[in-house]
Amino acid sequence: MASRRERFVQRRKTCGLTQEGLAERLGVERSTVVRWEGGDPLSSPQPWLRPKIARVLQLSLDHLDELLADITEAGARIEPAEPVTDPQVPAVPDGVLLPVMVDGRPVLVPLDARTVAASGLGRYLSDRIPELGPSRSPAVTASEWDAMSPLNRRSLLKHGIAATALPALGLDELRQVASAMDDARRYLDGSVVDYFRRQLDVCKRDDGTLGTRKTLPMVLGLLGAVEEHAREVKPDVRRGLLAFGAQTAEFAGWLYRDARDMGRALFWHDRATEWAQEAGDMPMQGYVLLKKAQLAYDEREPLRMLTLAQAVQSGPWSLPKRVRAEAVQQEARAEAMLGASVDAVERKLDQARTLLSAGGAGESSTLGAHYGETLLAMQTAVCLTEVGQPRRAVAVYAESLRENTFSPRDYGFFLSWMAASLAKAGEPDQAASTGLASAEQAMRSKSERTKQELVRVLDSLKPWQDRSAVKELRHAVSA
Repeated sequence: MASRRERFVQRRKTCGLTQEGLAERLGVERSTVVRWEGGDPLSSPQPWLRPKIARVLQLSLDHLDELLADITEAGARIEPAEPVTDPQVPAVPDGVLLPVMVDGRPVLVPLDARTVAASGLGRYLSDRIPELGPSRSPAVTASEWDAMSPLNRRSLLKHGIAATALPALGLDELRQVASAMDDARRYLDGSVVDYFRRQLDVCKRDDGTLGTRKTLPMVLGLLGAVEEHAREVKPDVRRGLLAFGAQTAEFAGWLYRDARDMGRALFWHDRATEWAQEAGDMPMQGYVLLKKAQLAYDEREPLRMLTLAQAVQSGPWSLPKRVRAEAVQQEARAEAMLGASVDAVERKLDQARTLLSAGGAGESSTLGAHYGETLLAMQTAVCLTEVGQPRRAVAVYAESLRENTFSPRDYGFFLSWMAASLAKAGEPDQAASTGLASAEQAMRSKSERTKQELVRVLDSLKPWQDRSAVKELRHAVSA
């Protein structure tokens, strides 16, 4: 009997499509289709592509999921959750229990292994599953679970990823969301979008502590809900849902950026722009350009960074002064990388400080709410390093970089910048010790972005590569 993967290939051929033809219809590279059909466990189709794949192959989504499950399960099978004996926890055979936080406590929502595998999230969920043992006391008891109609329970299981992305819900609200998952046009309203938005706020709040791998599954769940239901809801609800989707897609772009997955980061930035345009959210379109400018710095593309930062400031939108301040700072950094004078860069930085100090009053937008004087100080220091003033940059870091000021992940990242400045200032031992502290934080938060910055630090330390501290840093970064 042919495997499900083989039947997927056969279905493509039955539809008269080569791998190139399917890739063209889906708007992906041929190599992507090759990886799917080769059973690469880390390269199953993303959730937003699945409805399109189903339409091209003339399949139902359920049938497509069955075919794709074999592709992902080939190398990334999710082990069933440990048997649950607590009578308060509904038993779930051959699956996992994912938590929905209710009043600070997790409700364990059952999700079958096939759905997890088919979702393509197995690699992100694998290190969370041990946390979902029976010792966690759920807020929805077995009797309450049983009180839900079979249709509601089936909906939560069918849409497990989206359902687990909800914030603190009581039983009545859980019923409403379950109904919305099955009949979005009738039941998915502004209150459900508000539930999604609250959970996104939780994800953003916890990201710097939990790290990308633990934050991304919930964020992709929220995006899956937007992708799946935006075509079904009423027009006024659709606009609100897409505005929320734009915010979530921008955040997903940041998470993939931290994971150094630049292709997916750009995809979600572009999707954020598309949804913001359809929702009529002009400021979000400008804000996404700022995020793209930041990504351009990660890739050390100063010219692209410069034009993006300038586009943020000149676009047809009204942005909060704090966002404009960061855009001016991005412009200053790009100009420094392109050879501008110290005076020219400092004039731009002064302009950014003036905008930031003037912001806040009368500005209701939450865009860039995280941006403040301390973050501008970190960026000022990196600008000084880029313009050939690393010792001045070190002084700024020494004055402003404090562990209790940033999340653990961000603190580790800025330590990598400080290490780079120390290396360029000719202080190899201090650079290496600072880099080691950064590497420890990067390891805890699994920040690939920080590790990439430390690789650049090691490149600057090549003249001192035989020093013991530098060797220790090289070992830590390569571990």
